Amino acid sequence: MPAPDQEIYLDCNATTHVLPAARDAAMHALMCQFGNPSSSHSAGLRARALLDGVRARAARVLGAEGGQLLFVSGATEGIQTAVLSALCDARARRDAGEVAMGPILVGATEHKAVPQAVAHWNEVLGLDLPVLTVPVNAQGLHDLAFLQQHVAGATLVCTMAANNETGVVSDLVGIESTLRSSHSRALWLVDCVQALGKLSLHLASTRIDYAPFSGHKLYAPKGIGMLYVRQGSPYTALMAGGGQEGGNRAGTENMPGIAALGAVLEVLEGGGEGVFRSHAQLARDRTLLADALRAAFPGVVFNMPFEGSLPTTLNFSVPGVSSQTLLNVFDAAGMRVSAGSACSAAHAEPSYVLRAMGLPQWQTIGAVRLSIGASTDDALIQEACTRIARCGQALRMAPIVEHHEEGQVLAAYAVDSHDTVEAAAALSTGDLQSFFQRHPDARLVDVREAAEHDAGRRMLPWCHSEILRMVTINLPLRVLQGDGQTGVLAPDAPWVLFCRSGARSQTAAALLKARGYRHVWYLQGGLVSAQPRYDGTA
Repeated sequence: MPAPDQEIYLDCNATTHVLPAARDAAMHALMCQFGNPSSSHSAGLRARALLDGVRARAARVLGAEGGQLLFVSGATEGIQTAVLSALCDARARRDAGEVAMGPILVGATEHKAVPQAVAHWNEVLGLDLPVLTVPVNAQGLHDLAFLQQHVAGATLVCTMAANNETGVVSDLVGIESTLRSSHSRALWLVDCVQALGKLSLHLASTRIDYAPFSGHKLYAPKGIGMLYVRQGSPYTALMAGGGQEGGNRAGTENMPGIAALGAVLEVLEGGGEGVFRSHAQLARDRTLLADALRAAFPGVVFNMPFEGSLPTTLNFSVPGVSSQTLLNVFDAAGMRVSAGSACSAAHAEPSYVLRAMGLPQWQTIGAVRLSIGASTDDALIQEACTRIARCGQALRMAPIVEHHEEGQVLAAYAVDSHDTVEAAAALSTGDLQSFFQRHPDARLVDVREAAEHDAGRRMLPWCHSEILRMVTINLPLRVLQGDGQTGVLAPDAPWVLFCRSGARSQTAAALLKARGYRHVWYLQGGLVSAQPRYDGTA
């Protein structure tokens, strides 16, 4: 059973930890198979054998015999290469006087890497092709009638195998049937990032021209991925230079990453036995988590169909509660979830995926994604359910008032940059013990919302019990900003303010300084600055 203060990571659609076997394979490549695979001596030949072996295994796992499998840095590079290849081919056909090129069709719920790559290369290559958005229905499935209407003369079609926010599995068979029945010459890019290890793929038996993959979504390190190119499909190298990857992708290969990816592929080829949970087990886990959410948050709505979506993904909204509030409370309880794509997490915007599905505004604003990995276990799921209950209780005991105006949720603790009148002194987590030795009368003030404080009461990541005893006051920044209730803090006593990231506590410290408090510090980097350390074990 995970310890009460252990991190419960439920954001596997964003990234995963590295599988122990993958870590060991990477270390072996670093220490024992470190040769350059382009070298002709024995060390290089050993590295070449490793590279070729992983490529062959990937071809078997993906059913990609006959096509090309290129090792790239990740899905973004794969997408860029695929779009560049398709549009360079289109330009060549245009210059050869062939029939006028048609539009580029992009699914409405694609990862933003796809439409942004399309826009970039469409402009750089001077094509100026129209880009049409393929709508989706309330279940997140592409509108095949729209596709039928526009695909005949299209240049490129971009869809995905499974959505990263909702887990909705696309009807690839229906899309392919539409392409074939329309006699379309359009090239077809399918983002397979969320499909690896979760869906059965037989790429060579499909009409898919390009399929990018990313290793870190399934227990390999970041910085390694693959791009499948169907036999006979046009290809233009994104990176030219040293002739690696058969001249198709220059740059010395990332051998530790390839070795680690190979270890994950080996597990997949073996059916995941003893390492990954089955589809049925993951579906059971999702049901347990969904039941816990229903019990903790009355009125919770799930934003994706359980039938037709990956069992690893839950996307939900709670009436009257913003996604940021939920994220803060979950994070305080030691649970790592997200509001959608990690690439867009810095921008507090409604989910464009849920908007495309036609969901009400409150759901798109309040959506939270919980995603589990195939290597989870019963103890983690059980502890996650326990903490979900704690989060629900914390919000009921200390509700946060949300304001909805013109589709925007105003965070209760929104930081006003004008309040930072005077910079307060910062302390790092490493400074705390010595600080309290010098200032034994100092006290910690939690400026997070009360629900966050209650949910995370046992989750403070500091190991010194004498410091934990110093947490005596919860005074949310919202209260400081709105009401100025600072009378509970003695003006001449030393106060150390903290929050999750350090942003709210810095603003709160500046407010206190402006009100005459002389001895105020804030925890730089917040609670997240107390990073867990690798102890050398799996």
